[in-house]
Amino acid sequence: MKRASHVAAALMFATLPLAAKVSQEEADKLKTTLTPMGAERGANADGTIPAWEGGLTTAPPCYKGKKHRYCDPFPDDKPLFTITAQNYKEHADKLSAGQKAMFEQYPGTYKMKVYPTRRTAGYADFVYEATYKNALNAELISEGEGLSNASVSVPFPIPKSGKEPVWNHKVRFRGVGTTRWNVQAAVTTGGDYNLVKITEDIKFHYNNPEVGPDEIDNVLIYFLQIVRDPARLAGTITLVHETMDQVTEPRRAWQYNPGQRRLRRAPNVGYDNPGTAADGLRTNDQLDLFNGATDRYTWKIVGKKEVYIPYNSYDMSGEKYKYSDILQKGHINPELPRYELHRVWVVEGEVKPTTSHIYAKRRFYIDEDSWQIALVDIYDRRGALWRWQEGHSLQAYAEPFYSPAMGTVYDLQSGRYLALEFSNEEPEAYVKDFPIQYFDPSNVQKQATK
Repeated sequence: MKRASHVAAALMFATLPLAAKVSQEEADKLKTTLTPMGAERGANADGTIPAWEGGLTTAPPCYKGKKHRYCDPFPDDKPLFTITAQNYKEHADKLSAGQKAMFEQYPGTYKMKVYPTRRTAGYADFVYEATYKNALNAELISEGEGLSNASVSVPFPIPKSGKEPVWNHKVRFRGVGTTRWNVQAAVTTGGDYNLVKITEDIKFHYNNPEVGPDEIDNVLIYFLQIVRDPARLAGTITLVHETMDQVTEPRRAWQYNPGQRRLRRAPNVGYDNPGTAADGLRTNDQLDLFNGATDRYTWKIVGKKEVYIPYNSYDMSGEKYKYSDILQKGHINPELPRYELHRVWVVEGEVKPTTSHIYAKRRFYIDEDSWQIALVDIYDRRGALWRWQEGHSLQAYAEPFYSPAMGTVYDLQSGRYLALEFSNEEPEAYVKDFPIQYFDPSNVQKQATK
């Protein structure tokens, strides 16, 4: 009887909300000194970061329409300067640990071309209205592993604790759904690679403006991933229902192996288990720079700072460049990325002593305008920098929302890297709203065995 009362008390504590929602006075800053998404509206002191003026929410004349690639709205922009191994220490206060390590490791080839800052991130009015409402009502529950009283947009535009910016990234508005190609290349130290081509169908259930907080039914995202090439991996399927409260119900996941011809529950799709076809260069929770439960780490906000991050990556994600133009020995082609100076939230996660993860500490740099993670420094158990990630991104102005365009995971200790979530030679991604039934395991099993 005594044991039962202890269990009941623990469950009751798990469902109690953590302080998160802000006062009316604070929320009203989203209409004055802050942007509707919680960023600083004004320019920085020296004007190198301009004031936010609404973002880029209409398509430029060069855009050919949906299902076509996003053209570069700034074709005449030229680099302001280039950071190299010879001058990077002059810019060290605006670089992540991973970036600085790249200049040391590849002094003859690595560089960063820095362009004028364009604060293009912008959204529809209903997203801003949802953000304001979330600011007043959203709460973390279940010791920070659940979210309540929020929908559509970021729940914590004025964050107070370390988990809140991470939640903002996980549920940031990306439309109601998408179908896309995710090409991966695990590049060897010699520059060789084999392409793995994957299709992904995603329903952002939380982001649907027609679904309120009480109608989400504890599922944030429905995700279906199918490997299409090479032949030895083709037909491998991963299905995920990402839950909103992972204490009430952990992530639901299934995998299909063509050799077994059965869709099976897969409790290991998450945390530091190896990511699909990544040759051991990323974990499951590194897709989209970070995804899934946060419970293995203790989180804290370090502060805000100005950092050079990948931004407005239209040119490098377009049809002009082939995969062979992008993938080079040591790192992607440094002529192609566009870096800009932006304000970011710096958030650190350190593994709790009561649990484990192959990454002992991660430092995230989260763009203030979009809440998208731009950079991640990753440390091993000895405290040494092991890996680091970049998220190249662009404003999907026809929707509008800010969107991933390509990711990289650099292993500084092995000299290898993984490029992922790019699709230059595949059909362009486009917004698509899937019915929930599409992601039912029985339906996926039928598709797999056709």
